[in-house]
Amino acid sequence: MEELFLDAQIREEVGRGKVKGLKDKGYVPAVIYSEGKDAMSLKLSHRQLVQLVHQHRIEGVVININIKDDKKQKSRPCIIKEIQHGPVHGEILHVDFNQISLTQKIKVNIPIVTKGEPAGVKLEGGSLEHILWEIEVECLPTNIPKDIEIDISSLKLGDTVHIKDIPAPFGTKILTDSEAIILSISEPMKEEVPVEAAEEEGLKEPEVIKEKKETPAEGEAKEEEKKEAKEK
Repeated sequence: MEELFLDAQIREEVGRGKVKGLKDKGYVPAVIYSEGKDAMSLKLSHRQLVQLVHQHRIEGVVININIKDDKKQKSRPCIIKEIQHGPVHGEILHVDFNQISLTQKIKVNIPIVTKGEPAGVKLEGGSLEHILWEIEVECLPTNIPKDIEIDISSLKLGDTVHIKDIPAPFGTKILTDSEAIILSISEPMKEEVPVEAAEEEGLKEPEVIKEKKETPAEGEAKEEEKKEAKEK
């Protein structure tokens, strides 16, 4: 299990105006939701949060929130529920966390990664179609896999990999439909002449070979030949 750590402070600033002021002070507002308990308002270091996002995949990963001045529980295991981004620059505006129990199973999405180059692509000219990029699994937080790797080097033209074709990682139960297609090797694309272009070619009239026109000199020569023939 990959565990991450993030420092936080209890947030007293509540309301749109006060929350907007947190950004100028280098903080990002956040909330921790916990079943059967009141939500807890926090503020996170913007610098530390951005560093964490850039260095790790943070969705579906246990993040231990170390809360300063929290007398009840200093560290809280959480997973990200939602991250709100700015519509223009994509900056992080707000983060929602769900507090979890390390002894209770949760549902998370695990990314799919591929290994190798398919024979159907390398030797037969086909193309790899990657349809499903994540798989939903159920497991304990301590058993969340980093990813699910599939070796695709032996796949040939027409081969398809379904959810049912891959083993579930240790300690997990796959929830995604077993018949769902993850990836396939398709036939190479054939260039086809557009119907309209073919019809236009068929409608073209055959080229007419026009009779060569006589020059004035050639016409006079023929008239002279006719006169001489009559005189004879």
